[in-house]
Amino acid sequence: MFDITLQKLLSRRLLDVLIQAGLIVVLVSFCYKIFAPFMTLMLWALILAVTLYPMQQRLARKMNGKQGLASTVLVLLGVLLIFVPVVLLADSLANSVTSLIHGMRDNTLVVPPPSDKVATWPIIGEKLHAVWGMAASDLPALIQSLQPKIGHLAKASLGFVAGIGSDMLLFLFSFIIAGVIMAFGAGGHESARAISCRLVGSDRGEQFTVLSTKTIRAVAQGVIGVAFIQSILLGLSLMLADIPFAGVLAVIALVLGIAQVPAVVIVVPAVAYIWIGGTHDTLPAIFYSVLLAVAGLADNILKPLMLGRGVDAPMPVILLGALGGMVSGGILGMFVGATLLALGYQIFMSWVAMNPDPLPDSPPVVVGVALEVAKE
Repeated sequence: MFDITLQKLLSRRLLDVLIQAGLIVVLVSFCYKIFAPFMTLMLWALILAVTLYPMQQRLARKMNGKQGLASTVLVLLGVLLIFVPVVLLADSLANSVTSLIHGMRDNTLVVPPPSDKVATWPIIGEKLHAVWGMAASDLPALIQSLQPKIGHLAKASLGFVAGIGSDMLLFLFSFIIAGVIMAFGAGGHESARAISCRLVGSDRGEQFTVLSTKTIRAVAQGVIGVAFIQSILLGLSLMLADIPFAGVLAVIALVLGIAQVPAVVIVVPAVAYIWIGGTHDTLPAIFYSVLLAVAGLADNILKPLMLGRGVDAPMPVILLGALGGMVSGGILGMFVGATLLALGYQIFMSWVAMNPDPLPDSPPVVVGVALEVAKE
């Protein structure tokens, strides 16, 4: 009799747990479905807020502790110094891609013939010379021979151009939302600590919060920030020098900057185009060449100013996060992906460093920030 009563009690409790779990799953799924369209926007706004919060606090101290006013001023400065140049480069990018596709479609695109030296290049020289020569002599035939790949590429490119406008609006809204988050930064910090303590325990909650904050600021400032500012400077310099596809080259420079590849791979061909193209007089050509060189070397000044103590996440992790984020979420996704993947890597390595039972005769795990925070 006792066993039957216990069995009924356990069955009833199990049924209650299953119903509660089911309701929680349904609620979470509905909440995610509603929040999903704003996921990238809110994540990037949160990353911006965490990164810019120390600057906002210094500004607030000069304004007698007025958090809202300091956040407003910082957002306005960000829109003026960052958003306006980004819009100009985005417009150049859209015009470049659209004109290229229209030129290919209407057979108005002119491709200069290749030099004979191209054929002497190792491995790819002969094939590149043949394709280039066909493009210069009979571009429609080349386009026809590459169908349907060209058609799919053109469709994807037009879709990318169509999404630039919405990306710019999201970029603007992210600054505004980041300003609101910074205005209530003290309460947000306490909420983050409470959530961390609830997730990983009160003994490690503070460590988790510090690790997350340090990683976000290190990646956002030291990698993404440097690459982003340099790409803007380089893109504006390319536009002033009237270099074709300035917006496209700025995006390439951004990706290369995140991968820690020097901007010289963009600057040298651009300077060569200025002097070989013959579209500028000597003095303007010298001015634009110097301007491009300064923009290409800007990372040497920006890194000591913004990098701080350095970024411990490997560059391949950050690059994969940026590329994957760009594929899934556009320009904002690039920034969010790089930061989140680096944060996930640091959290995982912090968990490895906190192993209470290390393997015998094994060297200690060194993971940069993660190990430092684990020891605090």
